[in-house]
Amino acid sequence: MSEIPRGRSETHDDRHHLRFVIELPHPMVTVWAAVATPEGLPQWLCAADLLEPRLGGRVALRWFTSDTVLSGQVTAWDMENVAEYTVDPGHRRIRFHLEPATVLRFTYEFRGTREDRLDMLAAWHERFERLARALDGHPTDWLDWTGDRRDELRELYEREDAPWPKWVP
Repeated sequence: MSEIPRGRSETHDDRHHLRFVIELPHPMVTVWAAVATPEGLPQWLCAADLLEPRLGGRVALRWFTSDTVLSGQVTAWDMENVAEYTVDPGHRRIRFHLEPATVLRFTYEFRGTREDRLDMLAAWHERFERLARALDGHPTDWLDWTGDRRDELRELYEREDAPWPKWVP
């Protein structure tokens, strides 16, 4: 697929929990700046129109590709280790958890259909590819961005998610 390991998901009713575990060969402080600061997020993800870096702080994330704005609050904050944002619409939880060596454990929780789950797995996978490039000094040029890579990843996730054919003796 790519250098980014495939994301995993669990579903309970219509609530999906996506998880990625990514090793990034950069200092924790550099990765933290990319995932938890208004200066770092636009390099690979979205604009942080508002980000109060504290538990209970307000957050507003604006996606460049659709002008979607997700507003909410910081629901976990452990400087240089955990940044979690719970945003609406849909009471979505976005969690970045950094560990030494630098391992990023990412969780995204949201409500939706199976199709939504596959779309989000592909979208977050592509975003983490962009994060890796941004950390290597190549931030996303949003004027040149297309959804082609996300569509390619979506097809791969859908193929892997296909049910096994029934065995007939």
